[in-house]
Amino acid sequence: MIGPLRTGAPCALLLAPLLLLLAACAGTPVSTPDAASGAPSPRDDAALDAPAPSAPVSAPTAPRRPAGGGYYLDDGPGDNPLDAAALAAIPDAVPRDEPLHRFANRPYTALGMQFVPMTEAQPFRQRGRGSWYGRKFHGQKTSSGEPYDMYGMTAAHATLPIPSYARVTHLASGRSVVVRINDRGPFKPGRVIDLSWTAAAKLGYVNDGSAEVEVEAVFPEGSAADLLARRAAGRPERVRSAPAEVPATDDAIAALARDGTAATAEASGRHWLQLGAFAALDNAQALSRRVADGLADWAERLRVTSEGSRHRVQAGPFASRDAAESAARELRERLGLEALLIVR
Repeated sequence: MIGPLRTGAPCALLLAPLLLLLAACAGTPVSTPDAASGAPSPRDDAALDAPAPSAPVSAPTAPRRPAGGGYYLDDGPGDNPLDAAALAAIPDAVPRDEPLHRFANRPYTALGMQFVPMTEAQPFRQRGRGSWYGRKFHGQKTSSGEPYDMYGMTAAHATLPIPSYARVTHLASGRSVVVRINDRGPFKPGRVIDLSWTAAAKLGYVNDGSAEVEVEAVFPEGSAADLLARRAAGRPERVRSAPAEVPATDDAIAALARDGTAATAEASGRHWLQLGAFAALDNAQALSRRVADGLADWAERLRVTSEGSRHRVQAGPFASRDAAESAARELRERLGLEALLIVR
């Protein structure tokens, strides 16, 4: 099984009686499709089984159609699936700020199970089996109301907000993709996400039907949710755009007040760059070494400061705001790192 049974709005009326009859035989109620409310269509994962996983490969390969019929009914990659080069050229979804769907994040019932979707951006990490769905559902409505595109970088998840974004990592190979969550499911026990055919093909498990994956919520870079997630994971914090000038401490504010103007700070070299903040001292020291190795002339400017359980990597002082911003650009261009401008 690669994709759970789902119904789109055009065929909901034809399939609903059959689904209700099957549910009655099994003694398990199912939810009724309601495109206007954003509720998911019934997805009968319990009747679908995936082929036994094969050994993972180290790089994406062009998916093949299993000779023994590994797809559910008329599902599959389509008559002219993309080759490995075309798959590699498809970019990941890019997290961006989007309003939550008006209906698709309400509590709902599917196959007798209750689900309460998340309604705010917050750190999320989950492991389990990832599956996929393909041409059988191509063009049908998702829970967001958008048509399902098997060639897009999208996915279905039972509780992540719609829309939101997630990084999915194939645990056996270490390969990752970023997808946009715009649908609900899967509902088979042990399944944690249902990827589009393309996303699963890029991870390399299309031919296996499913694989062990890790799902992690990701957010627009520099957003409040991104900063919170980075802190929780002990990764360097990044700002959204150009460095913002913020006082670092109450003492810094008092010092600037005594001097009277920001111009005094410009002349006094009170500008610093914060490169990251960590819960683990080892991580802070590792970032400091990385910057020193990549930018030799920064070595004497770097320092690691610790306050309780927070360890910050900072560089400075710089004689002016312009000098600090120029250094931040150099850091971004040469090492791909963002920095926060601090006025002390």
